[in-house]
Amino acid sequence: MATSLIETIPVRLVGSIDRKAERLETQNKRESTYKEAFAQSAATTNYDGELKGSEKHPPAAYPHYLPYWDNMTYPPLEPFEAIEHGKDADPTFPNLLAGAHVSDLTANIGAEVQGVQISQLNSAGKDELALFVAKKKVVAFRNQDLADLPIQQALDFAEYYGPSHIHQASGAPKGFPKVHLIHRSADDTTARDFFQERTNSITWHSDVSFEMQPPGTTFLYLLDGPSAGGDTLFGNMVEAYNRLSPEFQKRLHG
Repeated sequence: MATSLIETIPVRLVGSIDRKAERLETQNKRESTYKEAFAQSAATTNYDGELKGSEKHPPAAYPHYLPYWDNMTYPPLEPFEAIEHGKDADPTFPNLLAGAHVSDLTANIGAEVQGVQISQLNSAGKDELALFVAKKKVVAFRNQDLADLPIQQALDFAEYYGPSHIHQASGAPKGFPKVHLIHRSADDTTARDFFQERTNSITWHSDVSFEMQPPGTTFLYLLDGPSAGGDTLFGNMVEAYNRLSPEFQKRLHG
């Protein structure tokens, strides 16, 4: 934890060393990462406020998605055969994009799609979705119904592309540990407090990249959130790799 250095200092230390400890503690708090500062648990979740609401906020729009920590230990992951559903998909996307409007967001990553409901795609459309996302890297499909489906149905759709990964340290809806929730509880001031002494939160990462078979596709959908704001950025690591010199690329291959 960020203050472990402070906690190991004997309590008998006095004078300037104590002041140094205070400075170190303050510095550690400022330098703590975004995820450390925003860590959630059952103890930090205001379930009563979420379910009933208050003068400041309405009740949770999706109470069955509130986070719980029923189990923090799971068996080791088992190897599985990965199926590349986009490999043989039609590159003209007749089942995915017929009648849809696509807007590219940058020259090499990102697209916004209007006019298609991905939960209603047939198998050919799902295969085309895999290919389309592989090409665009990040795709925003507007006005989707995944959040309104029964949770198991949303999981079934996602698992067409492979087994779901369990983030064992994060909260999940009761009975659905495969759903990873990014949640801030009612009346939680953590974000406001965090940015009192910071102007940004930069934590570039790729989830679960340490696994032998890391996740290949992630489905994100918003349950409830503000109408403005947000600072999440996505990077195209394929393009980053392609721009490296041949010799540097060799180093990455070991």
